[in-house]
Amino acid sequence: MSILIDAQTTFIVQGITGREAVNLTRECLDYGAGAKIVGGVTPGRLGREVHGVPVFDTVAQAVAHHGAAIDGSVVTVPPAFTKDAVFEAIENGIKLIVIVTERIPRRDVAQMVELATLRGARIIGPNCLGMIVPDVVKMGGIGGPARNAAQAYTPGPIGVISRSGGMTTEMSSTLSAAGLGQSTAVSIGGDAIIGSTYAELMPLFEADPQTQGIVIYTEPGGRMEAELARWVTENESRLPIVAFMAGRFMDEMPGMSFGHAGTIVEGKADTASEKIARLAEAGITVAERIEDIPGLIAEQMQARGTPTTAAAQGGLS
Repeated sequence: MSILIDAQTTFIVQGITGREAVNLTRECLDYGAGAKIVGGVTPGRLGREVHGVPVFDTVAQAVAHHGAAIDGSVVTVPPAFTKDAVFEAIENGIKLIVIVTERIPRRDVAQMVELATLRGARIIGPNCLGMIVPDVVKMGGIGGPARNAAQAYTPGPIGVISRSGGMTTEMSSTLSAAGLGQSTAVSIGGDAIIGSTYAELMPLFEADPQTQGIVIYTEPGGRMEAELARWVTENESRLPIVAFMAGRFMDEMPGMSFGHAGTIVEGKADTASEKIARLAEAGITVAERIEDIPGLIAEQMQARGTPTTAAAQGGLS
């Protein structure tokens, strides 16, 4: 099993004729059994094709052509037009929106997230690479070309959540090399406002029988770790969690930010040291190095009597 997407998930690519989107579409089609990309949308390009995927002027046209509800959309349009594209997708019944675009105004992101909440839709991102179910399907640019994604991601019992798209692959590759495959890996985006946080994805992983452990990559700035720690404590999570905290040096350099827009430290609670302490209080192990993660998560899973290999799980998708 998996969360959010599976072999039957249908989706479109908004902005499909852009250079990045053309490559992304090819990568998704090539991966696993091949993504079910049922259409693309670029206004004024009706009638064209991208790698065999029909292009439409509007999401409504794509839905009508498909003849049934479409599960998801990958949004790759420029930041000035992202909000309109996301609104269009949501209002046409699409429930899963992966926003690849970066540098979207915060006000626009807040409005997109609010509308998604009102309509019962879910946003992943913005400024993310999407998600992948190893050997099954990927939705977004995560993992890069299919051959590279196939090397980094392998089926197994570990859920991966990361604010960094690149580190989603780095951590998964490290786990795979140690014989620990992934159930689903999600790049949630590194902006200050995003559609789905660690805590908001945890109930999905908690309900997934394939997932037996969680690995997260996090950074200074924001309140997501506090939300995660609270959720794990209040819900008595069955899943062992290992986290890696990047940017610890920032504690010695007040006022500095790096990398993602979300790594703005506004107070002591946002610092790496405070976040590490809060995670530890909730029983979440924080790894000193990326290469320590496989050993730490395997140790915790074994302590709970949980199999750590895909073969031991039996019949994983």
